[in-house]
Amino acid sequence: MSDEDADDSTGSESDAGVSSDGAAAVPVGVKLGSTRTVIALPGEHGTENRIIKTLTCMATYEDALTGEEKVLYGEEAAREYPDRVEYMLRSGLPEDADRAEMTKTFFEAIIEEHDIPANSGVVYAIPTIDNPTGLENLQNVIENSSIGLELVESYPESLCGSIPAFGDDLEAIDEIFVAVNMGSTNLEASAYRRGEQLSPFTTGAVTGNEVDRMIANYVEEETQGRVNIDNQTAREYKEEHADFVDFEPFTDIIQQPGGGSHEFTIERSVMDAVNEYLDDAVDELANTFLPELANDYMKVYQLALDRPIAITGGMACIPGIVDEFEERLSAELNRDIDVIAADEPDIAPTIGAQRIAARLVETN
Repeated sequence: MSDEDADDSTGSESDAGVSSDGAAAVPVGVKLGSTRTVIALPGEHGTENRIIKTLTCMATYEDALTGEEKVLYGEEAAREYPDRVEYMLRSGLPEDADRAEMTKTFFEAIIEEHDIPANSGVVYAIPTIDNPTGLENLQNVIENSSIGLELVESYPESLCGSIPAFGDDLEAIDEIFVAVNMGSTNLEASAYRRGEQLSPFTTGAVTGNEVDRMIANYVEEETQGRVNIDNQTAREYKEEHADFVDFEPFTDIIQQPGGGSHEFTIERSVMDAVNEYLDDAVDELANTFLPELANDYMKVYQLALDRPIAITGGMACIPGIVDEFEERLSAELNRDIDVIAADEPDIAPTIGAQRIAARLVETN
C-alpha cells in the first residue's frame, strides 16, 4: 500500500527519500502483531538496528487528579490492568472500527514514547489473511499514523521474515522458495518467486494461541484438576520452557483460594502441546499447502523444495523446532528437506521489512 496522499512537503518525485529540509528519510520496519508489536529502525550510530518490542495490548485509566484519560500499553498495561487490558489484534487484524481506533491509539503511543521520526520510509510486514474488512482497517491505521511521511509500503510477513534467514541483505528477494509463518493466530505458508507471492495458504486451526489453550488444559489434566492456569500463564510456560532439545520438568507455585500455596511440577503438558502443534503444522503443509502449490505451479514447487524452507513467527523461536520440523516434514514427504530460520524468528519480519525500507529509501 503506497502513501499516495503524502503532501508536497515530502519533496518532488526526483527527491523521494529526502525531506524538504534536506534530511534523509529514516528507514523503519513495523510488524503490528497479534501478540507483540516490533519496530526496527537505525540505531544512534547507524551500524545496528534499534529494536522496539512490546505486547500488542493497551489499557486506559482516568488520572486521579485531572480526570484525563491516560493510556498504558504493552507489558505495563498487561501487568497493572489484567482485568481490562485489550489485545486489539487477537485475530491478527483490527476486526471492527472500535479495534481499529484502539490500534491507532496504541500505535501512536509507541511512536510518541520512542520518538520514531515522521520523516521516515516505513515498510509494514502484513499477515496473509483473507479478511478484507480487517485489512482495510489495518490499512487505515497505517496510512493515518504520524510516521512514514516519505514512504509507506507493505509486504507479506512471511517474505519479510525470510529475508534475515537467507542472509545479511535482501538475497531472499531473488530466490524461489517456500516460507512458513508460525504465528499466534494463524499458520501461513506461501511460495515466493523472486519476491512474487504464489499460492498463499492460511489456517487458523494450527496456531500458537491454540498451543496456549492446550497447555492450560494439559496442566489441569496432569495435576488431576488441582491446578488451573490462564492462557497468559500457559504462553509464559511455552516461551520459557518449551524445548525440543533439552526440555526439563519445572515447578511452579500457585496461591490457594482459601490461603496457603500449592507447589506443582510440570513434566508433560508443555511438550505434549508443542509436539501436537508441530505434527499438525507438518500435516497441513504436506497434505494441503504443498499439493495446492504443485497443482498451481508445478515447476515452482519442484524448484522450491530443492531450496531451504524458511520458517518465521513466534513458534519458530522454540529451541530445536527447526531441526524437528525438518525431520518430520522430510519423513512426511519421503524426501530430504532443508529448513532455515533467522536467529530471532519473532522479530525477523520486522528486520526484513526494515531492510526493504532502507533499499526503497535509497533507490527512490
